[in-house]
Amino acid sequence: MPSDGDRVSVHYRGTLDDGTQFDSSEGRDPLTFVIGGGQVIAGFDTAARGLEVGQTVTVRMEAAEAYGEKDEQLIFEVPINTAPEGLVLGDRVELMNGAPAVVTKVGKRIVTVDANHALAGQALTFEIQLITVG
Repeated sequence: MPSDGDRVSVHYRGTLDDGTQFDSSEGRDPLTFVIGGGQVIAGFDTAARGLEVGQTVTVRMEAAEAYGEKDEQLIFEVPINTAPEGLVLGDRVELMNGAPAVVTKVGKRIVTVDANHALAGQALTFEIQLITVG
């Protein structure tokens, strides 16, 4: 079983509670990361620690173990005259600090953007198969 500092490779499939798949390594190279290295969400790291090569596990993670709860401080308004022209609901933008955000409302004077991770506030289920430890 892998422990802190081990480099592992896994195949995975991630779904939401309604069954919608949001990510998968199917058809791609396995995901490689270092256990305890902070490269993946906490719940994913924990699940991979408990596996033996070839073993598959399905784990459900509450938002706190995944991308965290939505942070209302990361949802904010900016004057429309400071925003790029032509923004529409759902547009992805880059903030001045380089952080990604999504336009959630466009008004006559104000644009509302959300800089939370797209999966923040959601429980996630992963099917994870350990391929290698090395």
